[in-house]
Amino acid sequence: MTEVIESRSEKDTFALGQKLGGDCRPGDIVLLNGDLGVGKTVFTKGFGKGLGIEEPISSPTFTIMQIYESGRLPLYHFDVYRIADPEEMDEIGYEDYFFGEGVCLIEWASLIKELIPEHVICVTIEKELDKGFDYRTITIDRN
Repeated sequence: MTEVIESRSEKDTFALGQKLGGDCRPGDIVLLNGDLGVGKTVFTKGFGKGLGIEEPISSPTFTIMQIYESGRLPLYHFDVYRIADPEEMDEIGYEDYFFGEGVCLIEWASLIKELIPEHVICVTIEKELDKGFDYRTITIDRN
């Protein structure tokens, strides 16, 4: 099932993330795709809020993964942009998180596509500058 949503502001993007986070169940894996600067961090902050996480959420670009356990479900936030080889994911024990009781949100998942399970929620955020600086098209594909 594919859904396309228009976001006209950071507030819209945050709210969509919050709704999706609120709907997630243990074991869900969300792939978050989009170029630099499209609003992935804004979406993720909303997602965390939807899970009931109150602590600040930041991108784990240099740490690969951040764990947030203060919400109704743990959030395992991966940013695999700096992964040179998918085997590096073994070093952090990714399977414990992918198949655990929390929710995984993975940025740049295409870099580790061979490790991604079959059933995931794929979120793609795209800019459409001809419609305004803050306009985004957000596609959610549940397979």
